[in-house]
Amino acid sequence: MKAALQDIASHFALQGPIDSIDSLGDGFINDTFLIRTAGNAPDYILQRKNKSIFPDVPGMMENIRKVTEHIRRRVIAEGGDPMREAMTVVPTRDGKLYYVDPEGEYWAVTVYIADTVAYNKADSPELARKGGEGIGKFQAQLADFTEPLVETIPGFHNIRYRFVQWDEALKRNAAGRVKDLATEIGWIESRRAEMLDFWKLVEDGTIPTRVTHNDTKINNILFDKQGRVLCAIDLDTVMNSTSLNDFGDAIRSYTNTGDEDDRNLSRVGMSIEMFRAYTEGYLSQRARQLTQSEIDHLAFSARYITYEQVLRFLMDYIDGDLYYKIKYPEHNLVRTHAQYKLLQSMEEQYPEMCRIVRETVAKYN
Repeated sequence: MKAALQDIASHFALQGPIDSIDSLGDGFINDTFLIRTAGNAPDYILQRKNKSIFPDVPGMMENIRKVTEHIRRRVIAEGGDPMREAMTVVPTRDGKLYYVDPEGEYWAVTVYIADTVAYNKADSPELARKGGEGIGKFQAQLADFTEPLVETIPGFHNIRYRFVQWDEALKRNAAGRVKDLATEIGWIESRRAEMLDFWKLVEDGTIPTRVTHNDTKINNILFDKQGRVLCAIDLDTVMNSTSLNDFGDAIRSYTNTGDEDDRNLSRVGMSIEMFRAYTEGYLSQRARQLTQSEIDHLAFSARYITYEQVLRFLMDYIDGDLYYKIKYPEHNLVRTHAQYKLLQSMEEQYPEMCRIVRETVAKYN
């Protein structure tokens, strides 16, 4: 494997001889390696891109190039350090953004940003605020980005598309489970119209389409050792959608007081303190750039994304557990119930969520 990695790395325009290549992290989608070089040359991140998740790797890499170059120009204009405050894609020796190995696997390289801090989980309001600031900064840097981007994951967070899948899953009833799920199916159907009404505002442009990260967990944000946000990383899912999707998905994950697959539903709910902290960080970067329609629906986006996840877990359970990995036969149903409890908690606290958004926007305007 080491020899194969050395050969793959040799196709990229690296500075300095390679000292070592070692596995880095335990990502679920891509295989990631750290390339150490000799002397004063930079180190690098080498990744095998998962072509089953991302069927258009060339398009994805072009997205990343466009976005990182735009951010780099912004950082330079503001007097920052473009090698630390933006990802740097390293081309192959023949100028491509990726290398295809003899097995048909796609590989890409970026410069490793040293002396940084990353967090695996936002387990305090302080970290939640930093996470919000990180995604807010990323979106703010791309607020004037106008180039077209490839849709790397078709239908991502598009509830109209999800409902087509949902209706087909109910008709198939592949695992024969529909008869036992009247209550859970009712959860989905009772909110269908409300969710479609929100998505119509995206479709007709009332809520604008912007550049979104689409994977807003806090370990995709790098900080310096003083706690200052440097840049967002892991840009494979960058594409055009509503900014609200990033906010809503972050709230879904940051604020849950239980686990995503918690069997003890008494532990599951939305922490309003964590919601306030993330909102504060996010709007510190974005309050003056968002339209009134975006502000009006910011809190609702958390309900929208959480609802979508309830639907997807339940749909996979109905289909016989084809998409999400499970540890036991009812795992997706347990996930469905836990996400629904989180959704209910958001619905109960929705007036307070809206009030926090309004007050925070006013603070920064």
